[in-house]
Amino acid sequence: MSKNLTSRSEDYSKWYNELVVKADLAENSGVRGCMVIKPYGYAIWEKMQAELDRMFKETGHYNAYFPLFVPKSYFEAEEKNAEGFAKECAVVTHYRLKTDPSEKGKLMVDPEAKLEEELIVRPTSEAIIWNTYKNWIQSYRDLPILVNQWANVVRWEMRTRLFLRTAEFLWQEGHTAHATKAEAIEEAEKMMNVYATFVENFMAVPVIKGVKTESERFAGADDTYCIEALMQDGKALQAGTSHFLGQNFAKAFEVKYVSKEGKQDYVWATSWGVSTRLMGALIMTHSDDNGLVLPPNLAPIQVVIVPIYKGTAQLENVRERITPLMEELKKQGISVKFDDRDTQSPGFKFNEYELKGVPVRLAVGQRDLENHTFEVARRDTLTKETISADAIVAHIQQLLAEIQENLYKKALAYRDTHITEVNSYDEFKELLETKGGFFAAHWDGTAETEAKIKEETKATIRCIPLNSKEEAGVCMYSGKPSARRVLFAKAY
Repeated sequence: MSKNLTSRSEDYSKWYNELVVKADLAENSGVRGCMVIKPYGYAIWEKMQAELDRMFKETGHYNAYFPLFVPKSYFEAEEKNAEGFAKECAVVTHYRLKTDPSEKGKLMVDPEAKLEEELIVRPTSEAIIWNTYKNWIQSYRDLPILVNQWANVVRWEMRTRLFLRTAEFLWQEGHTAHATKAEAIEEAEKMMNVYATFVENFMAVPVIKGVKTESERFAGADDTYCIEALMQDGKALQAGTSHFLGQNFAKAFEVKYVSKEGKQDYVWATSWGVSTRLMGALIMTHSDDNGLVLPPNLAPIQVVIVPIYKGTAQLENVRERITPLMEELKKQGISVKFDDRDTQSPGFKFNEYELKGVPVRLAVGQRDLENHTFEVARRDTLTKETISADAIVAHIQQLLAEIQENLYKKALAYRDTHITEVNSYDEFKELLETKGGFFAAHWDGTAETEAKIKEETKATIRCIPLNSKEEAGVCMYSGKPSARRVLFAKAY
């Protein structure tokens, strides 16, 4: 199997697009801006979903499901949210088609089937959910509500890229209601930390936790917490967000509760989400010119066994030898595949699994059977070694843990060498083009300066890091006083 991938150094964007398609993760569909997630890509997403779902439930959350359609009046109720998403909304105006009398076989919108109220195809679900919560909440006894939903959303993007930005995408969105401001803030921070734990421990992607500036916040939020990751091309990617919504949606939908003291007050809210964009982060953090590199914790196939044989008898000998091994690996919770296809050569299979990022590959031939050994190849370093059959299970267990750790350390080393302190705007502009990555710089705190820098350089303030210390300085752009550094970067 020939991979024929464009190299990352030649054209990173082209390399990414080719890899997503050739590794069988996803492809463009017949619907503009929408993708088909193929079985192998969906298997990775399912592993992400299962782990996140477990983490959500461990923190006391329950899954529910809310409608895809949002009445326009609901959507308009929270002004900032409506304005923030208005340009990306798909709108349903009619509920029926009819045959076009002027052209046989064609359909047209039935003008008599116009909806009394237009429906927005959800770009996010705060409006429909808070309209529902109004019926669920009367007293402090009804709080907190800790709900998550796994869903699809539609945002009519003009420039799309598989996984990173599509008109329809899959995600989860948590929506919680609380009696106090402190509880809601604690929830928003907790979910940011859940995301960070997942992305670092399972995706092997290091992240920086922070808060967004006012202009970069989620529309309708008082504060947005985020985790920011750095891709191999020096661009940042927002890997997850958690929003403290204050009482904005409660006020928009008149959601009040009676406290223990008998006083009535508006409910406090959060929302938080990650999407199939995480697939893009996974690909762009670890993969190379040979294809995908998957961390073992998320690989659908952790170990693949490729037989090398001549004739049916040799294949059956290999199968007999590896069957107990496969059973033992499965007992240890390791996913394993035996590729006994007779339609492809071993070389083709080696290339295919390298392209698909399978962490560990075993090759077994007649000589291996005689020597009681296996040839073991690891995807992250592209190295091979010969291991005794007696030690193979323990070796694979150790190797999978090593690969997971190695991928994280490699990504962390790249990230840490691409966080650069800059003190002048000229230095910032030069390094932005020549080095890339995150730039820790002073900013005067104004939206005007932030907008000017974005307009002139396409770089945005990714976050104000939570661990940033106070440090008196002057804004690199305006020369006005600044209390701390923030992180700038070009981003996806």
